[in-house]
Amino acid sequence: MEPRMTDKRQPPDFPRNTSLFSSGSLSKLQEIMYTRHVPAGGKIFWEGDPADKLYFVREGSVKLTKLTDEGKQIIVSMYMAGDLFGQIEPYRQSLRAFGAEAAEPSSLGVMQQRDLEVLLWKHGDLAVEFMRWMGLMHRQTQTKFRDLMLFGKPGALCSLLVRLGNCWGEERDGHIRIRRKLTHGELGEMIGSTRESVNRMLGEFKKLGVLDIEDGYLILKDTAYLRDICHCEDCPRHICRI
Repeated sequence: MEPRMTDKRQPPDFPRNTSLFSSGSLSKLQEIMYTRHVPAGGKIFWEGDPADKLYFVREGSVKLTKLTDEGKQIIVSMYMAGDLFGQIEPYRQSLRAFGAEAAEPSSLGVMQQRDLEVLLWKHGDLAVEFMRWMGLMHRQTQTKFRDLMLFGKPGALCSLLVRLGNCWGEERDGHIRIRRKLTHGELGEMIGSTRESVNRMLGEFKKLGVLDIEDGYLILKDTAYLRDICHCEDCPRHICRI
């Protein structure tokens, strides 16, 4: 079994969060996985469930979500083929802080906490890499909540567009075309806003010449403007991702 599997619908240089693991460590993790298939829209786990498993995306994509007190769903992260996700704290029990659902039909490799703990005890190099991965996941979450809280909805949307460019962007005629189609409603869920607000902000950005939309695809024309609005800290791509 290959340590990494890629989805032909995503670019080969997508910043996967398993880049901190060696191929040997990924192979060890694959050995303790069992396969779970989830249909589009299917729940993988709910917020508040026991956090006793990790998941590796073999095919498809997954949305990590958070419910607000008003019942509004925010998409915190999206994971693609080759990504590892899930909240787990080795050697203690905890509850899920987020929920997860399949954005499309997906195949997942599932690791039980007890099996992972045995691996970490046996392989010190894997334990170190796992700690680095946990640190990366915490930093990704912190930067996203920073963008949501500190710079208003325009700043959060600008940050989201930069992240989308890092994940699915391709250069065309000096601009960045986002290869993945996203509705205004989906963009709104990613920044805790409404579809109408996103539509208005995108319209303003189009008037300023910052972006354009062609056949449903976003075209970023002025990423410097976007980075300035969201006070971009120029994080590496494996951190500044969706």
